[in-house]
Amino acid sequence: MADYLPHTSDEVDEMLSFLGMDSLDQLFAHIPAAVRLSQGLDLPDGMSEPDVAEVFARFSAANQAKSPEMLCFAGAGAYDHEVPAVVKALAGRSEFVTAYTPYQPEVAQGVLQAIFEYQTMVSRLSGLPIANASLYDGSAALVEALNMASGATGRQRMLVSAGVHPHWRAVARTFAVGTGHEIVEVPLKDGVTDWGSVVAAGAAAVVGAYPNYLGVMEDMGGAKRLAVANEALFVLACDPVAAGVLKTAGQWGADVFVGEGQAFGTSVSFGGPYLGLFACSLELIRRLPGRIVGETVDSNDRRAFVTTLRAREQDIRREKATSNVCTNQTLMAVTAAIQLGWLGTYGLREVATRCAQGAHFLFDEVTKIKGVEPVSSQPFFREFAIRVPKKASKVLSRMADRGILGGLSDAALNAGGAMDAVANSERVILVSATERRTRSDIEQYVKALRKAVD
Repeated sequence: MADYLPHTSDEVDEMLSFLGMDSLDQLFAHIPAAVRLSQGLDLPDGMSEPDVAEVFARFSAANQAKSPEMLCFAGAGAYDHEVPAVVKALAGRSEFVTAYTPYQPEVAQGVLQAIFEYQTMVSRLSGLPIANASLYDGSAALVEALNMASGATGRQRMLVSAGVHPHWRAVARTFAVGTGHEIVEVPLKDGVTDWGSVVAAGAAAVVGAYPNYLGVMEDMGGAKRLAVANEALFVLACDPVAAGVLKTAGQWGADVFVGEGQAFGTSVSFGGPYLGLFACSLELIRRLPGRIVGETVDSNDRRAFVTTLRAREQDIRREKATSNVCTNQTLMAVTAAIQLGWLGTYGLREVATRCAQGAHFLFDEVTKIKGVEPVSSQPFFREFAIRVPKKASKVLSRMADRGILGGLSDAALNAGGAMDAVANSERVILVSATERRTRSDIEQYVKALRKAVD
C-alpha cells in the first residue's frame, strides 16, 4: 500500500517539525472529539489480487465476447490498437489519475503543460491552428461543432453526410431536439456522399467524414466548395490515425475538425471512457467549446501555463453561450499525448501504414469467398464493408464461437434511426484491421468467415 500513500514518514516528520508539533494527534487536536472517527471502519478483510480477479471474473462471466481472448476485427470508431507499456506506466501515475480541474495554475502547472502539449499534437494532426483541451468523445465533439456553426452563422440547418458514424448522427439528432437544429442527412452513393442530392441553401454547416464510417476515402473538395458557396462552416470528422498517411482536415480546407481519440492509448474498455478531439480555424477561437490551455510567463518571467480565451458566457451567462461544456477529458487527453509523443511522426505513419496494409490484404482474401462481395468499389483506408449471403448477426455469432470478433453489423450500427448508408444492411458487415493483426490472424479470420457463410 505504500505506493498509494501521499506522504512518507520523513515528509510527515518534516511537516510536524515545521509546525512545531510532536505528533499527528497534536495536529488534529483542535477537531472536536465528537466528529472524529473513534474506531476503525467496518470494512471486510483485505483480499489478494488473485482473489479480487476471481471475483471480477464471476461478475463478467455472462460476457461471452471477452476481447482479450478473441481476435478483434471490429472497428467503427473503437479500435484494438497496441498500447505501449510506457503509455500505461506514465498515464497511470497518480499525478494524472488523481489530478483535479486545473483552476489554480499556481498548483497545476504539470497538468496544464500536459494538456498544452496534447493541444499542440491535435493541432498538428488536424492541420488547424487551435485545438481545445478535449471533449467527452467524438459524438460530443460533433455536437459542439454544430453548435459552433449555428452560433457563427445564425442558422440552424445542418447538412450531415450519412458517411458520418451512425452513432454520432444519432447523438446530433438527440441534441437537436433541444437546440432546434435541423439535421439533414445526405445519402451515400457507392460509398460516397451524394452532395448534389440536397439543397444547401441556408446551411450553417456541411459535415463530412474522412474516411467515412464505411472506410471509404472520399474526395472532400466538393463538400468544401458547397460550404463556401453557401457561407457555411465546413466540418470534417476524421480518423486521427489516418493523418499519419492521408490529408489532414486543414489540408481539405475544413473550418472545424472533430475526431475520436480512443485509438491513442485507450483500450476498448467496454465502451469508454473515450476522447473527443476538436480543433478549428483561428477565426473561430472565441467560440471554441470547453477549455483551452495557453502558454504565458509568470511574474518572474518564467514559462507558465493557464486556461485562457474562455468567453465568460460559457460559464456564467449560459443563456448567451454557444456551448455548455466547461470541462474536458484530461486523463484520456494526457494518455493520447503520451502515446503520440512516443510514436512521433514516423511511428504514427508506420501504424497507419500497417493498418492499411492489413485491411487491404484482408479485403483481398475475404472477397475471394463465394457469396462475399464488397459494398463499395471506392478506395478505403483501414476499414471496409462486405455483404455476406446470410444475416450479418448470424455470421458474426458463428465467428465469435470460433474466437473471432468478426466485425460489426451495419444494421445494428444504424439501429438508432439513422439513414441507412447501404442497401440490405442486415447482410452487411463492417470489418477493420489494426497494426496488431498479423498475417496469421488474418488467415484465421478468412477461415472462420468461410465456414460461417458456408
